[in-house]
Amino acid sequence: MKISTFDINMIREFYEYYPTKVENAKKVLNRPLTLCEKILYAHLSKDEAVKNFVRATDYVNFSPDRVAMQDATAQMALLQLMNSGRARVAVPSTVHCDHLIQAYKSAKEDLSTAEVTNKEVFDFLSNVSNKFGIGFWKPGAGIIHQVVLENYAFPGGMMIGTDSHTPNAGGLGMVAIGVGGADAVDVMAGMPWELKMPKIIGVKLTGKLSGWASPKDVILKLAGILTVKGGTNAIIEYFGEGTASLSATGKATICNMGAEVGATTSIFPYDKKSSEYLRATNRTDVAEMADKITEYLQPDIETVEKPQNYFDQVIEINLSKLEPYVNGPFTPDAAHPISEFAKVVKEKGYPQQMEVGLIGSCTNSSYEDMSRAASIVADAKKKDIKVKAQFIINPGSEQVRFTAERDGILPVFEEVGATIMANACGPCIGQWKRESKNPERPNSIVTSFNRNFAKRNDGNPNTHAFVTSPEIVAALSIAGDLCFNPMTDTLLNEKGEYVKLQEPQGYELPPNGYGLKESGFIAPAVDGSRIEIKIAPDSQRLQELKPFPAWDGKDIIAQPLLIKVKGKCTTDHISMAGPWLRFRGHLDNISDNMLIGAVNAYNDRTNAVLDIETGEYIAVPKLARKFKSQGLGSIVVAEENYGEGSSREHAAMEPRFLNVKAILVKSFARIHETNLKKQGMLALTFIDKDDYNKVQEDDKLSILGLTDFKPGKNLIIELTHKNGIKESFEVSHTYNEMQIEWFKAGSALNYMKQ
Repeated sequence: MKISTFDINMIREFYEYYPTKVENAKKVLNRPLTLCEKILYAHLSKDEAVKNFVRATDYVNFSPDRVAMQDATAQMALLQLMNSGRARVAVPSTVHCDHLIQAYKSAKEDLSTAEVTNKEVFDFLSNVSNKFGIGFWKPGAGIIHQVVLENYAFPGGMMIGTDSHTPNAGGLGMVAIGVGGADAVDVMAGMPWELKMPKIIGVKLTGKLSGWASPKDVILKLAGILTVKGGTNAIIEYFGEGTASLSATGKATICNMGAEVGATTSIFPYDKKSSEYLRATNRTDVAEMADKITEYLQPDIETVEKPQNYFDQVIEINLSKLEPYVNGPFTPDAAHPISEFAKVVKEKGYPQQMEVGLIGSCTNSSYEDMSRAASIVADAKKKDIKVKAQFIINPGSEQVRFTAERDGILPVFEEVGATIMANACGPCIGQWKRESKNPERPNSIVTSFNRNFAKRNDGNPNTHAFVTSPEIVAALSIAGDLCFNPMTDTLLNEKGEYVKLQEPQGYELPPNGYGLKESGFIAPAVDGSRIEIKIAPDSQRLQELKPFPAWDGKDIIAQPLLIKVKGKCTTDHISMAGPWLRFRGHLDNISDNMLIGAVNAYNDRTNAVLDIETGEYIAVPKLARKFKSQGLGSIVVAEENYGEGSSREHAAMEPRFLNVKAILVKSFARIHETNLKKQGMLALTFIDKDDYNKVQEDDKLSILGLTDFKPGKNLIIELTHKNGIKESFEVSHTYNEMQIEWFKAGSALNYMKQ
């Protein structure tokens, strides 16, 4: 499918003015600019004057070029859009049906099942898209970020998406940022989009990859350096001669997984590889325009020569010395070079048998990924080595699937017993119906995905999930052994011979070009004003949204503690995916999963919190609903990087719906903190992290100072213990004047409607 006329006109206009905007920013700032700065300053909202914004401090209004939404998060975004008063979206927008397809038997069967079980939701998304002028990608068309890369991403552009891995488009030199649905509604409604001016982490790449190393290993290594929150409120910008050797899809993989270190987004400069990919994906016109202004789609040379003067942090990675990495389990920043991984497996007592290898997800499902992994499988078959582990493949898009099928790549996997699943997220997001005789036993799987939190893939807390490149997934699947190192080790074949797997080989782009019969794209009606959107009152999948109540103008007094969370608390802990995805359009129903995965600090159990009235431990949502029915709110207390992971705003909307008044933590993940603010909730941070220990299980908490709520002014938490003793401490917040207005109005959407 060629890019639509509407998009090409927008891109043509953008490139006409982009160099002038960059030059103007350089003149005002009086200094060279990094690439991401050029793009950010070129996308300032029309009412935002150019000035030297302070990184990690100043809030800035931007005007993104487009919006992308996946089917799980699009439901809530579109429900909010319906309440915005808008007749048609202000910028090009798309919906992609990729999350609601469960991987079980095979692509054809699973897609057919999904179309039946999710018909109500797919019809709703299609109808709303048609009404509001949104492009719609049908189930089976592909994973949102691969489809965006193939059709919509363009160098120098800026987009937001309702998925945390939206930065995938950074592989084509685009500032692409994951957001909650309320942010998407702002942009679709023609409003400025607000973001704190990010810091910039510069990653200098030197050398060139070889052998078993892949682009995935760059970000796996970097995750070990930065940790899961080291990139918070920062853009990771890659530069250096090493960038030119990486394919466009390889760069996209690296940018995609920047979400795992908390980065706002990641970006690579435009180069020959970018131009080749644009041309290969039927966007020669875009490539020709970009080629003419290449200097504006790359960082200024001074920032590259003296990066320490322009970046907040500089990290250097030599691609020539990079070896494959295997990260995990349970967190994507536990980084292990493969030369050391076997030792770690044995020391930690991880299950050594590798049971399932999974290739795909938005991170690693390109033609290059498939061809390189297939070369290893073909080599093993040629050398009479049987594949020991179960093998599952999820192509990234119908274009990739069709081309890989045509070129004989997918048959290579099928010949050794692999199952080709639908072009969808599947096991990466918990949409995997995994059959097991003893599901509770400790076991190990290896994936080319991006996340590996406990229960993330199959719902089993005993599954040790490790993240690596498609090449290493293939090698470990063949060996069936986590301790196998294909760089040094041999395998015993069917003839009793010890043989070594050859290094992976593949194609960055298909030698015969991409092929495609049916893209799965449906363009919206030119005029959707007569289209009616109906939601059945008794629907269990969809529910019309009612505005949240406005603030009552008073301090919050003596509210009970709902839960004090211990340790990691990701959006998967706050609002699980998997089987709960079916309720993403029904706020009441999905609120029954609120915080059920969070560990209670007082008993080390999940979904078991104290009901002070009865002395019993009950489910978190049940206690919250009880408080709400009594006219009470409640408070959640937690630790570091609260809300890490997905962009899903349900993790903010569910507490709001169940009358939680505030989330008080040691630190927040960026997207989640913004989502809380958008829904009119209080997101507060301990100034002294030891104050976390003062909160007792049967405390009542008051939040004082709200009647004089101002940017930069701390609030007071007052604890009333069961014995009547009170103690208090200050907490901080990052609300600016506009965000305080959201709080007062009850939500950002309420404020926008006012």
